[in-house]
Amino acid sequence: MAEIRIGIGGWTYEPWRGTFFPDKWPHKRELEFASRQLTAIEVNGTYYSGFKPATFAGWAEVVPDDFVFTLKASRFCTNRKVLAEAGESIQRFVRQGIVELGPKLGPMLWQFMATKKFDAQDFGAFLNLLPVKHEGVALRHAVQVRHDSFHVPEFVAMCRAANVAIVYADSPDYPAIADVTADFVYARLENTVEEEPAGYSPAALDRWAAVAKSWAAGEAPAGLPYFGDSPAKTPRDTFVFFISGAKVRAPAAAQALIARV
Repeated sequence: MAEIRIGIGGWTYEPWRGTFFPDKWPHKRELEFASRQLTAIEVNGTYYSGFKPATFAGWAEVVPDDFVFTLKASRFCTNRKVLAEAGESIQRFVRQGIVELGPKLGPMLWQFMATKKFDAQDFGAFLNLLPVKHEGVALRHAVQVRHDSFHVPEFVAMCRAANVAIVYADSPDYPAIADVTADFVYARLENTVEEEPAGYSPAALDRWAAVAKSWAAGEAPAGLPYFGDSPAKTPRDTFVFFISGAKVRAPAAAQALIARV
């Protein structure tokens, strides 16, 4: 059966103290608490810097057995003019010790600048650089592109051929691609608002719960933007993160969606 995992970006954010974390909860135990309220966390710190193997091992030790981390890949891999030249940076990211997470290692998110345009040859070369395993651990990859030049069947087809997920982003700023291209689905919901206690309205959360269940069942939910052929219907693990927007509401949004699915 496919899993639906729902979470937030990171676990350290001062406005969450007293709104998500209990009053006076120790900083060093924030991951322990967050991982018992959610089912996944997207680690954004890995985008900015590297970590030691012991750090990943420590995270794995703190969280429940069925918890999963997804890792935002280093900016040095994606923020470059020629993506085909990213091989060394990709290997450095993968080899820093991420396999210490063991079965708690989820997909890696490769996010591109909004100014990055689709170049079929160069992007195809980048996909070919993404390793399918490291030290015997299978690796899964998701790409988030934010320029409308990617809204073409060719991009969808090359990601599907590589078994790389295209991130679906519910964003106020960037166009979305909902095509399912891998054996899992990765979504980032970026429209939380502070005036809603749960970040999204109850009706919107109901809709996203239905969408998540549809993805997990292997379906292509109606009403979303598609640019390629329909994929085969097969159950897929589904990851949904509340990112950006009114960040203070992200934990409440994740918990509300978990309750619905």
